[in-house]
Amino acid sequence: MWEECRFPSEPHKEVKMKKGKKYVEAASKVEKSKLYTKEEAIKLVKETSVAKFDESVELVLRLNLDTKKADQQLRGATVLPNGIGKTKSVLVIAKGEQAKIAKEAGADYVGDIDMIEKIEKENWFGFDTMIATPDMMPALGKIGRVLGPRGLMPNPKTGTVTMDVERAVLDVKKGRVEYRTDSYGNVAVSIGKVSFDEAKLLENLEAFVSLILKTKPAAVKGKYVKNISISTTMGPGIKIDINSFDI
Repeated sequence: MWEECRFPSEPHKEVKMKKGKKYVEAASKVEKSKLYTKEEAIKLVKETSVAKFDESVELVLRLNLDTKKADQQLRGATVLPNGIGKTKSVLVIAKGEQAKIAKEAGADYVGDIDMIEKIEKENWFGFDTMIATPDMMPALGKIGRVLGPRGLMPNPKTGTVTMDVERAVLDVKKGRVEYRTDSYGNVAVSIGKVSFDEAKLLENLEAFVSLILKTKPAAVKGKYVKNISISTTMGPGIKIDINSFDI
């Protein structure tokens, strides 16, 4: 079966994609025109998992933002109440006492110039998140062109440039998620795994939506949240009634 799909990040681009039997069966459980309550959506997203692996549950919010304006760009990080079901490997770029603290906090890799050279010379990227102390940023800037496109460059807005490396490492290990608006005003994050029970997924969903509401730019006029939807990694999208949240 062929189905017309509209990508949330490209609202004007339509392509035809062939859907597998399992996807079609899962999609038949979702009413395209219906707005589900957050509780109904969480229940349904678990029922529409189509993969053999433990899929992530993805949340997408479309916001009324003009991302061409700096004051309407959202970027940050948060630790969800129940994590996201994935343990990330952490590289900390620091010297002296801060390097020692990073090791004790559970960082997978710790170093300074030696690790920077390893990335530069060996094209090594055996980590998910990089944390750095402020004094190491000039040295890291030399490989920014390599780290930037991969989303690995430490940034103060996401808490990955800090002197509190212990907290930063622990937050990542607990399941911190980073978020950033794309050029269309969408924010997309994982809120857990299909294997999570409904209560934990719901708590993570509510926590992230609440965070986005609290970070509404002052310059935004009119309706802030246009729509909210969730899906599994390989499953169909499920629209959530915005009124089921305290907006």
